[in-house]
Amino acid sequence: MNRWGITIPFTGVPLAAHRELVQELPDLGYTDAWSAETAGTDAFSPLLLASQWAPSLRLGTAIVPVYTRGPGLLAMSAATLAECAPGRFVLGIGTSSPVIVEGWNATEFAEPFAKTRDTLRFLRAALAGEKVTEKYPTFSVSKFRLERIPDPAPPIMLAALRPGMLKLAAKEADGAITNWLAPTDVPKVREVLGQEPELAARIFVCPTEDADAARGLGRLLISSYLTVPVYAKFHDWLGREEILAPMHRAWAAGDRKAANEAIPDEVVDDLIVHGSPEACRERVQSYVDNGLTTPVIALLPTGGDPFEQVRALRPN
Repeated sequence: MNRWGITIPFTGVPLAAHRELVQELPDLGYTDAWSAETAGTDAFSPLLLASQWAPSLRLGTAIVPVYTRGPGLLAMSAATLAECAPGRFVLGIGTSSPVIVEGWNATEFAEPFAKTRDTLRFLRAALAGEKVTEKYPTFSVSKFRLERIPDPAPPIMLAALRPGMLKLAAKEADGAITNWLAPTDVPKVREVLGQEPELAARIFVCPTEDADAARGLGRLLISSYLTVPVYAKFHDWLGREEILAPMHRAWAAGDRKAANEAIPDEVVDDLIVHGSPEACRERVQSYVDNGLTTPVIALLPTGGDPFEQVRALRPN
């Protein structure tokens, strides 16, 4: 089936006030609602509400960090949501970033590939109802068994930006989640992941025809995200090392204004979807045409009514 996802919750909208729109999403043609987790809501609570407001939506976390919860708690949280949305929940896990893990959650950001792999393997066993006693390379678990075993166990997808994690997702997970890429980048990701696994991506959409405003917001986001080492390496791999080098130099020198100004319009237009709702829909569809399974729109604030914008961005 053709999927069309949206990121919840929306900026500036109280969580409880989402009920009206979430209930409407399936009728608008949306198939999925995906959450995120940085310093706003946790990843699970908005989806728990959505599971009761719109029982036909597929729900996914994109992503839950593997460092910020113990293995058992992560399994419990996933099992709880899977029980509330049986067969309709996808658990997306990933490394997150040193800022979130170390700076905000006082946890060492060590061995990200191994930690993700080990967490995936633990979750597979735990969510299947097994009693887990295992010394994984990055942590140990003794005699853990879920008291409430989800039926069915939810699929597990991995946040993956480069070949190592993409290969792990292809081999051991149920798909990959990525973001900060252009439609033309999707085939390169597919080359490593393969054509069969699900590939989801959060796509930043700014539905305004004020191109200068959209690019201004886009530059702020790009300089904030793509200077993080994991994203910098991702875009080096995608072929943007040279064009983004001036931004990285200015950022490293502490000149944030110059870093933003160094980002060319073509990069912003590649990575941020903007324009009329019709143009935005066509651009999102181009990701699908290039091999993306699940586009997940992340609505950027324009000053307009986010509910009306979500309605306008419905699939054709």
